[in-house]
Amino acid sequence: MRPLQPFETLGCRMNINRVVLLVLDGVGIGALPDAGEYGDEGAHTLLHCAQAVDGLSLRTLDRLGLGHVVSYPGASFSRAPLAHYGRLAEASAGKDTLTGHWEMMGLILREPFPTFPGGIPETILDQLAAETGYRPLGGCPASGTSILESLGEEHLRTRRPILYTSADSVLQIAAHLDLYSLEELYALCEKARRLTESWRIARVIARPFIGQPGSFRRTPDRRDFSLPPPSGTLLDRLQQSGVPVVAIGKIDDIFAGRGISVRRSAHTNAEVTRCVRSALEDLQHGLIFANLNDFDTLYGHRRDPAGFAAALRELDASLPGLLAWLRSEDLLLLTSDHGCDPTFRGTDHTREFAPLMAYCSARSPGSWLGVGSTFSDLAATIAHAFSVPWNGPGVSFFSRLEAC
Repeated sequence: MRPLQPFETLGCRMNINRVVLLVLDGVGIGALPDAGEYGDEGAHTLLHCAQAVDGLSLRTLDRLGLGHVVSYPGASFSRAPLAHYGRLAEASAGKDTLTGHWEMMGLILREPFPTFPGGIPETILDQLAAETGYRPLGGCPASGTSILESLGEEHLRTRRPILYTSADSVLQIAAHLDLYSLEELYALCEKARRLTESWRIARVIARPFIGQPGSFRRTPDRRDFSLPPPSGTLLDRLQQSGVPVVAIGKIDDIFAGRGISVRRSAHTNAEVTRCVRSALEDLQHGLIFANLNDFDTLYGHRRDPAGFAAALRELDASLPGLLAWLRSEDLLLLTSDHGCDPTFRGTDHTREFAPLMAYCSARSPGSWLGVGSTFSDLAATIAHAFSVPWNGPGVSFFSRLEAC
């Protein structure tokens, strides 16, 4: 493992037409120095997943440089990595999805979003009851699957929506599709979003489900109603400069539609990967911003290290096909927004370093980029790649790619 060192900047002449930013949601690579302040000292998502399955072979990711960034059972070390590689530290206060993604786009939060470990305040429950005519069931921190089993039958009898929270700054509203159409559930969440603006709750999440007591299951029609970014981000700057932004997966929800040119719906990692390849067919110039959510949602929060490891292998197997679609004027960036160690205590995200791999076929083999002090180095680098003026936080490592 190389020591901490800052990014350096040099002169630059490299031409880039498209940037693909892939966020491996929840794939952390070791506790940050301040992880103890969050109760996360000792967390290490990738290492612990690999240990749980007696070694993890990620041949393509390691060829891109992952094995040089972090040591884990099964890692391999390419003598000539395809990508430039490093690590990023989170500068914002917090460890949630919005905080991480907003920081990637140049918005650093000094105050974390509020959470409700003691349950959702009565004031909010009263406001929702007055607005909708139904006092929500629940209101407590809970697992999304277990609360359906405990309250789903009463929900079917009363039509009262199920409301719960988690370790994140979220209000989750679950409703059975026999009682609420998707449009009705989304409208209810929009009301909840408006009613809670002053609380600064990061996300209101619609959780539709189907089935009968004992066999309830959530559908893939989840939708996040996020707090809008409080100030401009790189996405706004790109849009103002005529650089299209294609949002894939939950990226559009995370930014409340701000700075997005094209929205493409995708739920699973496989769907996201297919959408990225489709976007590469259509887009000649611009940013493709995609979130691979399965690691976090299906395996991290549910404490399934074997499933997490399998999802990493599936992504690794899909990457050669994606790399084949890239041109010499394309830049692929792989990173994460936080950790979600499935072997750690609780079900929360974990405060960890994010991996960084920057691949451009015209600039291979890669080299060590160092450790960035903020995810906003991505914003500075993407702005640099598109020759868009940037006076926000972060230090561009784009010139390091050109110099190699």
